[in-house]
Amino acid sequence: MELKPKTQTLLSLWKEARTRFSNQLIRLQSQDLIRKLPLTKNSVGFLIRHVGDVELLFAKNVFGSKISVSAKTLIAQHDTGEWTDLPSLLEYVSHSAEALEIAIGLQSDQDWDTEIVTQEFGVKTKAESLGRIISHTAHHGGQLAIILKYADTDK
Repeated sequence: MELKPKTQTLLSLWKEARTRFSNQLIRLQSQDLIRKLPLTKNSVGFLIRHVGDVELLFAKNVFGSKISVSAKTLIAQHDTGEWTDLPSLLEYVSHSAEALEIAIGLQSDQDWDTEIVTQEFGVKTKAESLGRIISHTAHHGGQLAIILKYADTDK
């Protein structure tokens, strides 16, 4: 499938920006998943699952993928402590990245100006929405980096 120039550029931008998150996953150990900073609520495991949940929601609700999503972190609205299976979490965010990449790649250059209405952030074009998912994933990638650098490992 040959991508249109604007879509190819935006897809490349998303892929590069996502490395701020995905590079944090490379050296993770299972025991890291329960780590969190003092006086904070969200563990490494929760943040990883949350990124996957939101990527799948964007693939479906913004970019039109025909996928089923159970955004458990959004449903629970807090860290329930259940996100402790590293292989499962890594598989989940690999799946979410692939689903979002495919969804982005299916957009025509004209689609990027189409307005989308969501409950979470109102009216945005698909291009603006892409900026939203990029910043969301990078934000949580930064949180992961800080937790992995500074949080105690004995908890």
